[in-house]
Amino acid sequence: MNKPQARRHWRQQRRLAMATIGPALTHQVHACLARLHRPGQLGLFWPLGSEADLLHPAPTWGGGLALPRCDTGGLVYASWRLDDPLSADGCGIPAPQGPPLSAEAIGLLLIPALAISPAGQRLGSGGGWYDRLRAQSPWRQVPTLAVLPQRCCEVELPCDPWDVPLQGWINESGLHWCNRSEC
Repeated sequence: MNKPQARRHWRQQRRLAMATIGPALTHQVHACLARLHRPGQLGLFWPLGSEADLLHPAPTWGGGLALPRCDTGGLVYASWRLDDPLSADGCGIPAPQGPPLSAEAIGLLLIPALAISPAGQRLGSGGGWYDRLRAQSPWRQVPTLAVLPQRCCEVELPCDPWDVPLQGWINESGLHWCNRSEC
């Protein structure tokens, strides 16, 4: 299966799964975050389509929260609080307009995925925003977890040389770290 075929298939699988497990997945993410204590801000994402909605309610994280913003320079993260105004970014997605944060300011990134392999290869929507961000050396060091239904986890996926594997994922059954020798 090539990437466009895989995206169609796993987008449908995620949509079907999220119709029944959405609240359980959000609950599990919040429970996992309560056990993960890392310095720095928590990078979240604005939910699109059948992606998990982690913002309603937003998680509690000691270092504060951050949301991504797509602009001409690529994907950046900016600090965000629940009462902060958001405006459409370059892709039309609600985003904070504050100054970009450095990778060192982020303690953990949670990003959406259509599917993920056992080695942490993520299949995204196809824009390449997260891969380009994580290809930068400082951002590659930020622990990054996909958030997706169990149905879409540990599957065989097509991979390109520019795909940057993640450290693990959270699904409705909990937190799963990749085998470090495979990632």
